Amino acid sequence: MSKKVKNLIETDLKGRFKDLDGVAVINPRGIGATKTNLIRRKLREKGLRMTVVKNTLAKRAADTTKIKGFDKLLDGPSAVIYGNQVGIAVIARLLLDEKKADETLELRGMFFDGEVYVGDDGVKAVSKLPTREEAIGQLVGLILSPARKLSAAMIGPGGTLGAIIKAIEEKAAKAEPAPAA
Repeated sequence: MSKKVKNLIETDLKGRFKDLDGVAVINPRGIGATKTNLIRRKLREKGLRMTVVKNTLAKRAADTTKIKGFDKLLDGPSAVIYGNQVGIAVIARLLLDEKKADETLELRGMFFDGEVYVGDDGVKAVSKLPTREEAIGQLVGLILSPARKLSAAMIGPGGTLGAIIKAIEEKAAKAEPAPAA
């Protein structure tokens, strides 16, 4: 491959990698063309892409991005899975589903936040992390929890007092007939 072609590929990879926070790497060896196309279709439905890369070019392209350091996962034939709109946990869950369907799929690992998660165990660990939406929901629940408890504490005694007054009122109404107005 000529130096011009390598530079073009590296520039293209830099453009693809520039806004990424994390990536997954698999070994495409042993996966047939039909299976590869099915995987790519499933990934595309989730807003993800899979690119088979030359390791040295991918390392050079990632040097100026947030995913610098993912080159530890590049060993032999490599396919990088990435997406801007989707969290890394979604990628991990999708890859584990594919691994269940086809045992020949080799998961090299995942990289995000400066940490490398190697192999099947690393992908499983990442898949257990909450997605962005789940994390926001948990955070909102935690923020609202003290206010909910406070309002329950304030309403509780008032409700009890109201029930006592109503019971006294009903008891008084049964004991004495109301005077005519």
